[in-house]
Amino acid sequence: MATETNANTPNAADTRHKHQILTGRVTSAKMEKTIVVEVLRLVQHPKYRRVVRISKKFYAHDEQRQAKPGDTVRIVASRPLSKLKRWRLKEVLARNTSAEVKADLKQRDRGAQP
Repeated sequence: MATETNANTPNAADTRHKHQILTGRVTSAKMEKTIVVEVLRLVQHPKYRRVVRISKKFYAHDEQRQAKPGDTVRIVASRPLSKLKRWRLKEVLARNTSAEVKADLKQRDRGAQP
């Protein structure tokens, strides 16, 4: 008995679940094989109809430790890897220069002071 392949039969790769993919900026890479990625979204306020920025931080697994603070990265949802990590680093989209990182840190420090 030979198995017959039909053009309409889905491939094994096609039947896999589509994982959620997010793009954000690395805020911290101080942990062992873990990065913190801040994802920025623009959302319309339900009452005032003004577009507001909403940011959320995600912990992502970085096996090769290739992401550095300030880099723009793409992360993909995965199975739970630890208490907080549910994402994996897919790729580094853009490297950040040290001057931009220092400017970002200075701006954050100014906002944190009372």
